[in-house]
Amino acid sequence: MGAITSALLPLNRPAFYNAFVSVVPLPIQGVSPIEGRLCQVSGWGFTSTIGGKPSDTLRSVKLPIVPMRKCNSSASYAGHITSNMICAGFITGGKDACQGDSGGPLVCDGKVYGVVSWGHSCANPKYPGVYTAVANFQRWIYRTIV
Repeated sequence: MGAITSALLPLNRPAFYNAFVSVVPLPIQGVSPIEGRLCQVSGWGFTSTIGGKPSDTLRSVKLPIVPMRKCNSSASYAGHITSNMICAGFITGGKDACQGDSGGPLVCDGKVYGVVSWGHSCANPKYPGVYTAVANFQRWIYRTIV
């Protein structure tokens, strides 16, 4: 199952902020999003698991945060979800991040709480998407970008 892999990419020059480029704050170190809260994930990934291809346009969907105990249950990921991960998705499936969305943001209440990491297929009702819990790596992020 998935391990946490994260990277920060340096820019050659400063980013210029405008209507399309802005800063999204991080949550407080160690704070998780509220279970059931709708959070927005976005990316350029596949729009279908069967015969899919990357999207030509940036897409986004709002997904509810899944309780850790449910995501880690024997009916789902069976203990493979760690405290450095967040699960998000509908119990009915149908909407999710997919291949090609990895590294994309999971934004809750205007803060980047997660980064698309891995999952079992896409939009599978038994297996919600798994995200890196950004709040657990905040010290590393700030230490690295300084």
